[in-house]
Amino acid sequence: MKAVQLLAHGAPGKFEFREVPDPTPGAEEVVIRVRACGLNRLDLWAEQGELPVKLELPRTLGCEISGEISQVGCHVLEWRQGDRVAVQSNLFCGQCEFCLRGQESICIKGEILGVHRDGGFAERVVVPSAALVRLPGKVTFESAAALTLAGSTAMHMLTHRAKVSAGDWVLVIGGASGVGSAAIQIAKGLGARVITTASSHDKHEFAKKLGADYVVDANEKWSAEVRKITGKRGVDLVVEHVGGEVLLQAFDCLARGGTIVTCGATAGREVLLKLWPMFVKEQRLIGSYGRNRRDMEATLHWAAEGKICATIDREFSLNETPQALALLRKRKVMGKLIIKP
Repeated sequence: MKAVQLLAHGAPGKFEFREVPDPTPGAEEVVIRVRACGLNRLDLWAEQGELPVKLELPRTLGCEISGEISQVGCHVLEWRQGDRVAVQSNLFCGQCEFCLRGQESICIKGEILGVHRDGGFAERVVVPSAALVRLPGKVTFESAAALTLAGSTAMHMLTHRAKVSAGDWVLVIGGASGVGSAAIQIAKGLGARVITTASSHDKHEFAKKLGADYVVDANEKWSAEVRKITGKRGVDLVVEHVGGEVLLQAFDCLARGGTIVTCGATAGREVLLKLWPMFVKEQRLIGSYGRNRRDMEATLHWAAEGKICATIDREFSLNETPQALALLRKRKVMGKLIIKP
């Protein structure tokens, strides 16, 4: 089969569009014919060698996969050839104390598809059957690939790690990003008043179309503008996935008793927090990592009901994967980029 493999790290890394052996499923695995695979900033970190785990090269990246089952292992009973599925990218053991509580996102033996093992920038991929989620009939492969990682990450943040009540003020950082575009829609669906940040006019208009009530300029001191919009009160929840100085600015516009939930550190992994105002105002900083199965199922259910829509910037063929990664690196994307083998 054909695949795009990373041969050497860099920005850009060295990729090759090549023939590789067809995957063979283990007893509890399935082979997926990849119909669509979304790009994620995780792919950039893997390309650049900036993840805190070592990649064995060559590696096929790609973690946001949807497709059809083409082959099943001998112990797989619940799935059949031809079933339409999405794949949970955070692979889990199913046996540790966290998995047994339904918290696959913090599995002790967790792995990432497209990092620890070959992913979806290929015509076919082999995955554990436990990582499959059935695709509703109304959800396309492209929509599933755009939502099942970024969308379910946002769902995990807003419904599992934090709570949103009707009327709450929610600030979503980076409304044109994959996580941000999904978070806007989920927060609105839960009845919140949503403010988001955007770095250009086009991204501003994009976020408004998704349902954001207010959009502030990410290039300015947006925390002051957020406080002005909320009558100096501040927001109840910040959905944050950038880190660095952005996280610190989020505290500047957080209400008393408010919460920041964060899932990323693109702009910096270390910050210096001011603890006094944080505990005096009884504010919370919550980490969020990946998603659990119920987050995947909820995201696809929302998509099937039209409550959340995949925001796809453009699609690329498999051999155009390096060009798609270059576009993502330039931060010119609104929503998601999709690879279609």
